[in-house]
Amino acid sequence: MKTQEKLKTRLLYKDCHIIQELWGEDGFIGVMCLAKGDDDVCLKIVAGNGEGWEHVSVSLQTRCPTWREMCHVKNIFWNDDETVIQYHPAKQDYINNHPYCLHLWKPMGVDLPKPPKILIGV
Repeated sequence: MKTQEKLKTRLLYKDCHIIQELWGEDGFIGVMCLAKGDDDVCLKIVAGNGEGWEHVSVSLQTRCPTWREMCHVKNIFWNDDETVIQYHPAKQDYINNHPYCLHLWKPMGVDLPKPPKILIGV
């Protein structure tokens, strides 16, 4: 995840309205902000790190965020060379607190396995 300084700059650059932010001595703890999505809709973003994970949730009132909106949020919070994931958990682990919320995850201090590029596309 971006450093505290880069993240604060990026949030302002992307015209995010910061509702609440929490910064610890060792950097980022959490932030709740609003950012513009497709068609100027307002994305509600809650981000934080804890339990060994960097996490961002993105929600809207009447629909799920689009792929493009999720890419926009990924670019706000992470560097271009970082990979983040969206999980589709096993049915017994599924929790749905909001019908139009998606999440991005990245384990801290762990390299995520990635498929070979040929399996992603040509």
